[in-house]
Amino acid sequence: MKNARAIGMLIVSIVLGLTATALAVGWVSQKGITSNKVVVAAMDIELGSKLNPQMLSTVDWPSGSSPQGTFADLKDLQDRVVKTSIQRGEAILSAKLAPLGTQGGLSAVIADGKRAMTVRVNDVVGVAGFALPGNYVDVMVNAQLDKEGRTGEGKQISKTVLEHVLVLAVAQEAGRDDTKPKVVNAVTLELTLEDAERLDLARNVGTLSLVLRNQVDKLPVTTAGVTKKQLFGDNEEPIAKVADRKPVVKVVQRRPMSVAYTPTRACVEVIQNNTRALNCF
Repeated sequence: MKNARAIGMLIVSIVLGLTATALAVGWVSQKGITSNKVVVAAMDIELGSKLNPQMLSTVDWPSGSSPQGTFADLKDLQDRVVKTSIQRGEAILSAKLAPLGTQGGLSAVIADGKRAMTVRVNDVVGVAGFALPGNYVDVMVNAQLDKEGRTGEGKQISKTVLEHVLVLAVAQEAGRDDTKPKVVNAVTLELTLEDAERLDLARNVGTLSLVLRNQVDKLPVTTAGVTKKQLFGDNEEPIAKVADRKPVVKVVQRRPMSVAYTPTRACVEVIQNNTRALNCF
């Protein structure tokens, strides 16, 4: 008896499930939902890669929710170059592609008006390998300043010369999906032409350091740099050498001394009867 009741409940559940499925299919048919073919990535694609049919596939995508800039035919993407990494199953959009005729490689991902420049780094300069492609860094130089403020022999200074610089690649890797630190000997940065000139000068007059910064922090900060004197809080002026000292001449103004004035008198010597007499008046 118990088995018969269980079997009956199972049959009722199956019937209800089939009924719900039939109703859902009928509702979708009545709504007339249509779909379009959209080209998606069949595998993970690194930036700078040139597309071919083996990397792509097409899927049905609801027409009302298709992203802007999609492609329906694989032939439209033959030999196109992606300028950003694309994950498997992600739709291929025109905004993620380099212009027609662009060759593959790192040059395809450089922004308009920018340049790529490589600097030599080590485990310290490269922020212990955390300066990865897609991160932003500041560039600091440590150099010597002469008495006129020019680089050379003299006062040592450390100053930030570039801010919010995009790291394009580390060594020969440009993928931006890896978050594991990599200690390399070269880092490629994306710069304007003016900033590239500043960086080239900075690495020739001193030693460079990369400073990792928050990716969403874009506010520039202008500093005057820090000298060794400011670092150690030495505000005393250096003692001049004796040979370099010049004699100090002090001018002292004195009041004129008062002198008693004695008026001059006229005197006449008178001789009378062999007697001399001096009369003054």
